[in-house]
Amino acid sequence: MGRRGVATSAHPLASLAGIQMLLEGGNAVDAAVAVASALNVVEPFMSGIGGIGLMVLSSARRRERDVLDFIGRAPRAADPARVTAAELEGGPRSCATPGNLGGWLVALERFGTMPRQAVLAPAIRLAEEGVPLTWKNCEFFERARPTLTRSAEAQRIYLGNGSPRPGRLLVQKELGATYRQVAEGGAEVFYRGPLGRAICRAVQEAGGWLAEEDLAGFTPEWRAPLTVPFKDSEICTVPPPFSAFQYLETLNILEGYGLSGWGHNSADSLHHLIEAVKLASADRLAYAYLPEIPIRGLVSKAYAAQQRARIDPRRAGVSEGERFDPARLPGQILPGHPADFMSEHTTHFACADGDGNVVTVTQTLGVPFGSGFAVPGTGVVLNNILKWMDLHPESPNLLRPARKAGTMMSPTQVFRDGQFSMSIGTPGSYGILQTTPQMILNVLEFGMNIQEAIEAPRIRVYRDRLVDVEGRIPADVRAELSRRDHQVNVIEEWSWIVGGGQGITRDPESGALQGGADPRRDGYALAL
Repeated sequence: MGRRGVATSAHPLASLAGIQMLLEGGNAVDAAVAVASALNVVEPFMSGIGGIGLMVLSSARRRERDVLDFIGRAPRAADPARVTAAELEGGPRSCATPGNLGGWLVALERFGTMPRQAVLAPAIRLAEEGVPLTWKNCEFFERARPTLTRSAEAQRIYLGNGSPRPGRLLVQKELGATYRQVAEGGAEVFYRGPLGRAICRAVQEAGGWLAEEDLAGFTPEWRAPLTVPFKDSEICTVPPPFSAFQYLETLNILEGYGLSGWGHNSADSLHHLIEAVKLASADRLAYAYLPEIPIRGLVSKAYAAQQRARIDPRRAGVSEGERFDPARLPGQILPGHPADFMSEHTTHFACADGDGNVVTVTQTLGVPFGSGFAVPGTGVVLNNILKWMDLHPESPNLLRPARKAGTMMSPTQVFRDGQFSMSIGTPGSYGILQTTPQMILNVLEFGMNIQEAIEAPRIRVYRDRLVDVEGRIPADVRAELSRRDHQVNVIEEWSWIVGGGQGITRDPESGALQGGADPRRDGYALAL
């Protein structure tokens, strides 16, 4: 806890970079850019300069809330007829236009107070001097070996000095040099300068699509946030074309039940959570990729009431799952009709300062180490965001030139009586849309503090009736879920499969800030 500010992220050294900016007189935006760039160094498998992201910013002084979209589009040369699903999994054809750097620097220019050189200095130092690998780092390195073998440069950087082991220094001098160029020349050197040309040349020589025109045409976009009431709070998150509306619909459905009376992670509360997730997920798959998304209907309370009536309190429904699948299951949950109500591997971090500025960011490379394609001489690993588009012609999320991939990233802020109350978010791919409402409910419905809310055991819902359940959920609850026809799969007690949340809350009386971080990753919160 602290009064002057908080930084919470998936690695203690990245959180420390944010705190350093606050100590030097910077604000939450300065701190957030320092955290973002430092994460590229200390958590290189989850995000970085070659990835994409979304940011929610709020200011007590300005009384404004903004969303910054730095999701890169598919290259203009992308062609679903000339690529296989395996090529979209990783390699040079799987990358969308990188957006993270452009987003960081646009936010810094508009709302920050410190120069680029200052906020990028921690990342440069960590890259050039080296950082010790943690046990969690090594776990992700080992899991990602097949991805890293996609390019000789990635193997050299991350596997070239023997097998990863805790305590071994990871030195990334080329990445440090890249950040030095950016500190000196800004986003221009990446999007229209020598760095960009080197990246595109390497991608195209390897058979990929990314071109200089794709980089030069990239512009971060400011958007109005999507805000819905929940009990006595307002939940503020990213609008369409992004899929945060799924978890908002989930919360709207659950608002009509007495969850607190049933008890946290009881069989009744979990059953209804699972079924609400299935209904909202079906709507995401049906509507998220349409040219006109019926968003007002999707997040309306009246529509939620209609959806709530579809839940059988004693029996699990059949879900299509997290991704589009043309094969239909018997009895599969179909999407609702929100238009009738129109009138009504990823990382997450957050920074707050004593003046009431709060920055909430989720960003990603797609999967651990993204495409696995590292650009020689730059230290930059590119994303595999095109993996999240489909090749099946019936899919509403079909790969198309210059199209933005659908993303589940849902950085969120919560307000009460117009005042900032909570920042929350998580990595986790499609699971983001399930983990986020669970953490929000833990605070708003069950009265937990932010650290308790992040640590509490979680579930994740898949196709048909399958549900992952962390092993800390009691055996009798799991047995009752099985009796209601859920196919319960018990996972580790602390599993990264269900995300890695980071959060901040503000005491409404004193203004004190509390940071929380997830032990499922290397999460660490620091406060002043």
